Amino acid sequence: MTTVRVRDPGRRAEEAVRAVLPRVARVCTGEGNTGVGMTINDHLFQIKWIGDGRLADARRVVTPRRGRPDIAVARHMSPGARETLAGAGIGWVDETGAAEIAAGTIVISRPGRPPKPGGPPKRWTPSVIAVAEALLCGTKATVAATEEATGLSNGSCTTALRVLTDFGLLQADAGRGRDSARRVADHDLLLDAYAAAVEALPPSISLQIGVTWRDTIDGVLKIGAKWDKAKVEWASTGAVAAARIAPHLTTVNAADVYVDTETILGLEAAAAKAGLRPIDGGRLTLRPFPSVTARRLATRVDGLRVAPWPRVFADVRTVGVRGEEAAEHLREVMHGR
Repeated sequence: MTTVRVRDPGRRAEEAVRAVLPRVARVCTGEGNTGVGMTINDHLFQIKWIGDGRLADARRVVTPRRGRPDIAVARHMSPGARETLAGAGIGWVDETGAAEIAAGTIVISRPGRPPKPGGPPKRWTPSVIAVAEALLCGTKATVAATEEATGLSNGSCTTALRVLTDFGLLQADAGRGRDSARRVADHDLLLDAYAAAVEALPPSISLQIGVTWRDTIDGVLKIGAKWDKAKVEWASTGAVAAARIAPHLTTVNAADVYVDTETILGLEAAAAKAGLRPIDGGRLTLRPFPSVTARRLATRVDGLRVAPWPRVFADVRTVGVRGEEAAEHLREVMHGR
């Protein structure tokens, strides 16, 4: 039996803060009210590890009026998390070496080093991502149900469910075989793990299209009608889809659309069928469907074809602070249904 060592969050937070301090800083640590108490040049800071560093993590820290830390520490603090913490007067540090701390005579501002793209975490294969996507859309966690939803083979679904169970994201209740019962242990954990795996994937091919839309959603609807007539499978994602599923953003200036192809020539052909031309910097971006479930589980919302909501969540939350806010709103709306 293998024992997995889990790093202590307090120790992890302490190491990250120490790493951004000048060498001449005088530091000592002990237990604090919110996690770790760290004295830096005679100034006591309450330090707290907040996890991945997403907008939702930061909001959990700033929500209580009492017991807030002086410094929040995370794996990689997102733009939305940084803005939220700064607005609440809380300093922050992450494990890329980025930091913003201002208290008395102590002022630290560092950009950090962007994390190196290394592909999705081990075992998050395309099949595992596809099955997770289906589960988040309400598919039962059985081989038979995921096989029907995704179109993947029996073996691929069996392996994917086992992997998600090994990750602790699914709980096996009883029995074995095709219809053995499993259930999602925590939908938020599964969604965040799935989205992180999606974001770690290498960038797909894409084609930028020039458009002169005044209303972005209306523009996608009109182009989508042309694709429907030409029998081109497509689905919107990102900000456009999020605005349709769970309206939050007041303006949407650019659109991302998945098209059923695997090549750049296929994207160009799809553009031509809608009377569109490629142009660098265009406000419409076409990409191939990223998974079998993104295509099979796409739906229509008020006439607009949209990718499955977990994929929309993963895509929109990478688009700066407004995108993160739209993603969290989408999570709240979908979990409330």
